Amino acid sequence: MKDTGRANIGKFKDPLVTADGQDRARVSLTNPQTLWFNTGTLCNIECVNCYIESSPTNDALVYLTEAEVTDYLDQLEERRWGVREIGFTGGEPFLNPQMIGMARACLARGYEVLILTNAMRPMMRKSMRAGLLELRDAYGDKLTLRISVDHYAAAHHDAERGVGSFDKTLEGMKWLRDHGFRMAVAGRSMWEETEAQTRDGFAALYARHDFKIDAYNPAETVIFPEMDESVEVPEITTACWGILNKSPDAVMCSSSRMVVKRKGAQKPAVLACTLLPYDPQFELGETLEQAERDVMLNHPHCAKFCVLGGASCSA
Repeated sequence: MKDTGRANIGKFKDPLVTADGQDRARVSLTNPQTLWFNTGTLCNIECVNCYIESSPTNDALVYLTEAEVTDYLDQLEERRWGVREIGFTGGEPFLNPQMIGMARACLARGYEVLILTNAMRPMMRKSMRAGLLELRDAYGDKLTLRISVDHYAAAHHDAERGVGSFDKTLEGMKWLRDHGFRMAVAGRSMWEETEAQTRDGFAALYARHDFKIDAYNPAETVIFPEMDESVEVPEITTACWGILNKSPDAVMCSSSRMVVKRKGAQKPAVLACTLLPYDPQFELGETLEQAERDVMLNHPHCAKFCVLGGASCSA
């Protein structure tokens, strides 16, 4: 497992018990709503704090194919999970040459589709724009593009993603706006601002560019807490649910799973969480049936991001 920093020495070692010997909290798959597909870790840019370490050279997770996605859609029907949404993340999904086909396969079966993108050059290639327009015409608002906009100010966004990134992302968003696509935004809370200030800033950005996105709706403007593994966080015990007045059913791994394909692997694998693609203890098997087992909350992200932060990657 990745080093969780000196602040958490002794913690997150045993999947069953915490450092002080209490029963570790676990989460069951009680209400599956979203199946994620990681289309590959290759990306057109390299962000300073990318949790999955995407870059133009990182192919630790390789491209999924439409045939592989279709196999898991078949499994969804066989297992009767009741999923309503299929999410695609990366890397940059529009680098995957089969992105349009994978989205179409999901939309054709009646699922809502969410694609996470930086809306930059890969999405703006002629072939991808043509494919998106076909999907829009056939499926309308069943397709949502969630754009990564780290901050509403260009300087902060570009500090993470490279000089000029903000303007290139805005260019892609304007194209989506002008062609009637449904958009959402994913920002980050790594600056010294209150959530209210951040949302006000995004509201002003949307108003300036006539983006039909609600800055105050967490499903349309997602503000993710920062995932710093060097910060000390408490381990989540079974007693924490009552202390925090929270239910395990509210944690992301109770409602979602993610499919990835590792470099050199013959088949994709199913993970418990979109945030932990490299930690082997969160790999649940190759099939959805195998992935129905409980997830032990044995990582700082489980505490800081999901239980205490209350964040979710879904819409």
